[in-house]
Amino acid sequence: MAVSDLFVPAKDAEWASPEPGVTRRIMAYLPEMMMVEVVFEKDAVGALHSHPHIQASYVAEGSFEVTIDGRTETLHQGGSFIVPPDLVHGVKALEKGRLIDTFTPHRAEFLK
Repeated sequence: MAVSDLFVPAKDAEWASPEPGVTRRIMAYLPEMMMVEVVFEKDAVGALHSHPHIQASYVAEGSFEVTIDGRTETLHQGGSFIVPPDLVHGVKALEKGRLIDTFTPHRAEFLK
């Protein structure tokens, strides 16, 4: 399996748009872990979903309404959340914002 370089300049990023108003790029990854930058326009939604990976997310910019397993909280810049495997979760951007998501193991489907 391929892995990212140990150093990944931002200019080398390939951006994808998984949902309206949402763009993401893989920052770096190994089989055991992946870091992803996700940019949201105001009111954009990361739809409710689940996956077998552990996810830890950091609010780098903006504010988000975050729902995990039916519980909803508002997080602002500097806040963070963690999602255990298989819990249903999603976000709504209350303003333009950016999340840094980390997954373990990596999200193989993001590499396709």
